[in-house]
Parts: sequence; structure tokens; C-alpha cells
Amino acid sequence: MRADIVATAEAIKESVGLLRRHLDWDVSVKRLAELNALAESNDLWNDPDKAQKVMQERNALDSRMNALTEISRDLNDNLELAEMAEDEGDSATLDEAAKALVEARKRAERLQLEALLSGEADSNDTYLEVHAGAGGTESQDWALMLMRMYTRWAERRGFKVEVVEESAGEEAGIKSTTLLIKGHNAYGWLKTEAGVHRLVRISPFDSNARRHTSFASATVYPVVDDKIDIQINESDVRVDTMRSGGAGGQHVNKTESAVRLVHNPTGVMVVSEGSRSQHANRAVAWQMLRAKLYERELKIREEAAAAEFAAKTDIGWGHQIRSYVLQPYQLVKDLRTGKTSGVPSEVLDGDLDGFMEATLAMRAYGTKEGDTDDVE
Repeated sequence: MRADIVATAEAIKESVGLLRRHLDWDVSVKRLAELNALAESNDLWNDPDKAQKVMQERNALDSRMNALTEISRDLNDNLELAEMAEDEGDSATLDEAAKALVEARKRAERLQLEALLSGEADSNDTYLEVHAGAGGTESQDWALMLMRMYTRWAERRGFKVEVVEESAGEEAGIKSTTLLIKGHNAYGWLKTEAGVHRLVRISPFDSNARRHTSFASATVYPVVDDKIDIQINESDVRVDTMRSGGAGGQHVNKTESAVRLVHNPTGVMVVSEGSRSQHANRAVAWQMLRAKLYERELKIREEAAAAEFAAKTDIGWGHQIRSYVLQPYQLVKDLRTGKTSGVPSEVLDGDLDGFMEATLAMRAYGTKEGDTDDVE
């Protein structure tokens, strides 16, 4: 059979296999039967909230399974058509079958991407924190570079970025920042970036032009919407007001508008200082606290299911997820997936989709592009 048809068919078969494994096909068949039975029950709508959840789950599962079945059917039908066309020497029909298989491959690829972003909060907006590691000005400048990288990535996608909190470095860069990134699937994409990022470069702050290694960490947690119920006892939360640590302005350091919340049982802390109004900052801080506690629960679930993906908390050697080498050579390497780029300037300008997709694929299917040895 024609080489292009064989290659396309193999790619579709691989995608279908990965999707069936991700969907856990046999379990999904049983679950869909259960949901269909519930949907046909006369008592279902006695509880409207429960009924809505049942129907949403049923429709989503039914849609994914039907799409996968349709792709498999199109694969088989067009392979049979191609074989008949070859036997009869019908080049026009052979081209038609090849074109149909290409379309089926595109549908399979879209379905794969949708499957990778099907988590409970993946479609939500997200908070992203960046913290400089040990190393003073070097790490603080690297933290600022990371902040810019994620801002540029969000802008490329048409997302909106708001600075919730920022602590400036002593000489350059930032000690920390919290961004609110608004856009469809913002959390689903950015959750892959949580961890420690390592930079190797000739320091612009070193008069001897020596090579330096710097670290900064990214923490990502979803904005919690009305669909997600997070209960917090106010008595468990310490509320502090303080003066803003911003970079200037007539109101800065004159009024205690910034708000810090500390959840005593877990030690989770959030700070909001983006508004000049203490009332507005308090509302944002409570929203952030709910989001961060929800992300903590998601992380506990993920660690229980796959301990190898547990988040690393130390900002230093041995805990990084990605290395960005600017000297003596040019290379960005993700240490979880093996994904690389030889153009760090493009990555630092927000070209992150390939790294994000590789991490999502590894989490869903256990596949990666290469070994995870460190780079120098």
C-alpha cells in the first residue's frame, strides 16, 4: 500500500490506542451504562443539582467515546477503500481515501489534546507565583525573566494577565510575584510549569564575566469558581493588614491596604496588594486562599495516584524540572520529558506550548521524548 497511507494509518492507530488507554475504555463503557440508567430514572430531577452533574458527565463521556469510535470506523473503512482502489488501479479513489485518513488523523490529534485538558479545574483561570531561589540578585533577575516568559506566553494566547502581588529585588529583578492569568484552559496548560527552573548563563552582574547558575520556582493553582465548593472556617485564618510593597505611587506605604491571610491548619499563606482598597484586596485574598487550598487537595490526589509527579519544594540542585542554558551553548531541556529546544530566546519569549504538551502527554500516557539526564 502507498507509503503515505500506511504512515497516516499507523499514526491514527497509535492515537486511538493512547486515547483508549487514557479513557480506560472498559471502565468507561460500564460507567456510561450506569449514567444512562440514572438519566432514565424518574427520580433523577428531584435533585436538580445532582441531575445536572449526571447529565454533564454522561454527555461528556458519550461524546468522547462516540468520537473515538467514529475515528476507528473511518480508519478501517478508508483502509479497505484504499486496498480496493489499489487492486483496481483507481488512483482517484486512492487519493480520496488518503485525504480522508489525513482528516481522521487531525480529528484524533484534536481529541488527544482535549483528553489531556479534561481535569476537574483545567478550564479555569489560574494564579501563578514565581519565587527567586537563593543567590540574591542573580536569582531575582531570573525570577523576573520567568515572570516575563509566562506573561508573553499568556499574551500569545490572548489571555489577560493581572499582577496581584509583587516584591521587588534589592538591586534588580523580583523576589516574588503572583499573577492572575485569565483564559480558557489557563490552569490546564500552566499546571505543567509548576516546579523549579534552572538558568545557566554568563552573569550580567559579574564584572569578571563568570558563568552562574540560578534557580527560581513556579507555583500554579486554579481560580476556584462556583462549581467547586471549598469550605474554610474563618476562625482558622489569621488576617494581617500591611502597607503595600509596590514600586511607587502616592498611596504606597501610606495606607495599610495590602492583606495577608494565613490558614493555620495547613500553613498556606496568600498576599493581595494589587488594589489601593483594603476591602478589594481582602476579597481577592480570600479567593486566592480558596484556590490555593483547592490546589493543595488536587496535589494530594495526584501524589497518591502518581508519586513520581510529586511537586518539589526546594529551590535548588536536584529539584529542577527544566534547565535553560545560555552559555557555553544554547539549550533548554525539560528534565521530566526529555523535550528540548536549541533556541532559548524563543522559549524565554513565551514559546512554551511544545514543553507543556509533552508534559501533559507524559502524565496521561507515560510517554516522553528522551532520557531525563541533566544538562550542564
